[in-house]
Amino acid sequence: MSDFEHVFEKPPEGAAADWTIPQDWTAYSAVEHQTWDTLYARQMKILPGRAAEVFMKGLSALDLNTGGIPDFAVMNPKLQALTGWTVVCVPGLVPDDVFFDHLANRRFPSGQFIRKPDQLDYLQEPDIFHDVFGHVPMLSDPDFADYMEAYGKGGQRAASLGMLQNLARLYWYTVEFGLMQEADGLRIYGAGIVSSATESVFSLEDPSPNRLGFELERVMRTLYRIDDFQQVYFVIDSIEALKGETLKDFGPIYDRLKGQSDIGIEQIQPYDRVITRGTQDYAHKGGRFAA
Repeated sequence: MSDFEHVFEKPPEGAAADWTIPQDWTAYSAVEHQTWDTLYARQMKILPGRAAEVFMKGLSALDLNTGGIPDFAVMNPKLQALTGWTVVCVPGLVPDDVFFDHLANRRFPSGQFIRKPDQLDYLQEPDIFHDVFGHVPMLSDPDFADYMEAYGKGGQRAASLGMLQNLARLYWYTVEFGLMQEADGLRIYGAGIVSSATESVFSLEDPSPNRLGFELERVMRTLYRIDDFQQVYFVIDSIEALKGETLKDFGPIYDRLKGQSDIGIEQIQPYDRVITRGTQDYAHKGGRFAA
């Protein structure tokens, strides 16, 4: 789920009614396969000791380092055997209702393309490396798999109630940019972090961002930014705890949220469980493009 505009208003030529397209794995070039290998090798130098154990286990179970971009025909049977999920290709960002329907039916939509060699460090629209390397290992965990299915079903309801903005924040601060408390310290599990060499380090080690304990309604009130490192990260105690928090009736929560204001990205509330009170220096100096 994203704030980016999807390119098409209806499935483009060659796409099925549910917006899926063939991966056409044999059409990837040697350069594209090498780009995957370069990104994979770079992340594997950074993630051990930083990524959550559940992510690293999923990465190993799915064997995403067989040389080049994974072939979904090979990867999907492994994933399906673990949690019943599959990955489907789509021609870019899809409408919210399509996205939610896929998740509700245990299908994760992935972009087909991979970034260019000169885009290794930053790409605005998610590509296959972000979607598969970043998201799919977590889908091998039964509790996270249940969470994502429930999110898809919840998205369909939120859209009908006009609460999609609030639900999108939950996705952003968990699935994309979530941190987890483990015995040895904070670890990464969000796809937007684990697929980024720079944010993998920034999210855990930089003094700039706030790191706060996860609280559902607090997260759903919190603004976020899509163009740079996050100014706040929310920390869950476990995937099981996240699943337990969110497998509940959101109706009363939405009723309460309608009467409350948004919370600014860098604000800390009196009731927050503060793990790290950030300096916010990075954001105040202009962020990614600061001198």
